[in-house]
Amino acid sequence: MKACRQLPDGYREILHIDLQHDKKLAAKVNLMAGAVMVLLLILGFILSPTPLSVGPENLSAYLLRCAVLLVGYVLYIILHELTHAAAMKAVGGRSVVFGFTGLYAFAGSKEDWFDKTAYRFIALAPLVLWGILFGVLLAVLPREWFLVIWILGAGNIAGSFGDIYVTLRLLKQPASVLIRDTGVEMRVYGPAASLSADKTVDPAL
Repeated sequence: MKACRQLPDGYREILHIDLQHDKKLAAKVNLMAGAVMVLLLILGFILSPTPLSVGPENLSAYLLRCAVLLVGYVLYIILHELTHAAAMKAVGGRSVVFGFTGLYAFAGSKEDWFDKTAYRFIALAPLVLWGILFGVLLAVLPREWFLVIWILGAGNIAGSFGDIYVTLRLLKQPASVLIRDTGVEMRVYGPAASLSADKTVDPAL
């Protein structure tokens, strides 16, 4: 896994994914993420070991869990992007930028190019790391906290859907490609000499 700051000679753009300006693509990814979130929430309520009932005797505990959920999700969004940034640094990236578009919080790089293996590591690091952490918390925390952790875990999966989508789109690309990810826009370059013309146009664009 590695990062570099200059494209090799003979490389040209073979794929461009823009989750900010391509409204149709953004809608498709968000609809898929929303559908997954709803399904996971339904499953969570089915599996919950405690009934969802609120009364005077447990109101304060219920409000506490709601507050923890709201604060926890905001913190998770920040930590999600910091995990991307840490993964970029781990593979040799030297420049990380953060931002928020109104639809997405993001971490990206305007200077580094990443090889295919490094990019998959960067893209999926939050999904894997936080998925494991939420799984451990589900196993060790009291059952009253099941839904709080489950919802955070569901948000981790749904919130990673853009990363999952881009990773899947890269599966068909050769191992020699290099990717620049500015946060919501990904440009993929490959060696022109090794690619036939009909393989340079991504049919999903």
